[in-house]
Amino acid sequence: MIKRLLEVEFFTYIGLLIVKIISSTYTIKIIGPEIEKNVFKKKQVPIYVSWHQRFFPGITLFATRKPITIMISQSRDGELISKIVNRLGWRPVRGSSSRGGRDALREIKTLVHKGYKVGHIVDGPRGPLGIVKPGLLLIAQFSGMPIVPTITSAEKKWVFNSWDRFMIPKPFSRVIFRFGDEIYVPRNLRGEAFEEKRSSIENALKKLYAETDSLWEDPEQVHRLFKS
Repeated sequence: MIKRLLEVEFFTYIGLLIVKIISSTYTIKIIGPEIEKNVFKKKQVPIYVSWHQRFFPGITLFATRKPITIMISQSRDGELISKIVNRLGWRPVRGSSSRGGRDALREIKTLVHKGYKVGHIVDGPRGPLGIVKPGLLLIAQFSGMPIVPTITSAEKKWVFNSWDRFMIPKPFSRVIFRFGDEIYVPRNLRGEAFEEKRSSIENALKKLYAETDSLWEDPEQVHRLFKS
């Protein structure tokens, strides 16, 4: 037991150090900041959503949006991630669709009404890649808050041989964060209408990711974007 705790603490420290060092080198441009600001003007909090593949750049950026919470699975991998994000300033809530999800939803609802923003990985922790799971819509229904697509795209990146082709922007890469229009999920949405909404959110995310990634194909546009 002690050995396990020491291992977790060691890898937490190493993971946190890596995240902070790499993230500090990025040159960041935010597209659509007015979308996020509009949510705050309505006295609401956003549910920031991302593919599992792309969440690395947002770990440190959205830690600045305190208070902020995120649902993390009760797996052993989730334990390590939970400790890392907690030390960065997030409040992890442990649970997933397969284990502890209902209790986690209740806790997130409570936190939202205390002013916490929410980060959510829509296809995690094990995929399939690019499939929005129902848990996102349930969080929006439980909380009454808007989903805000949060697209991250890097000019230079490492891609790992994992189920999601996990991506980490390389040190000193330019990174785009793009907010999509807020999406509301009616509390009484059920059955076929619920599935249609889930599918429409999934398609909107795929479109936004594709559009944002394509920006790197136009160097002049990228130059103007990062100068503005």
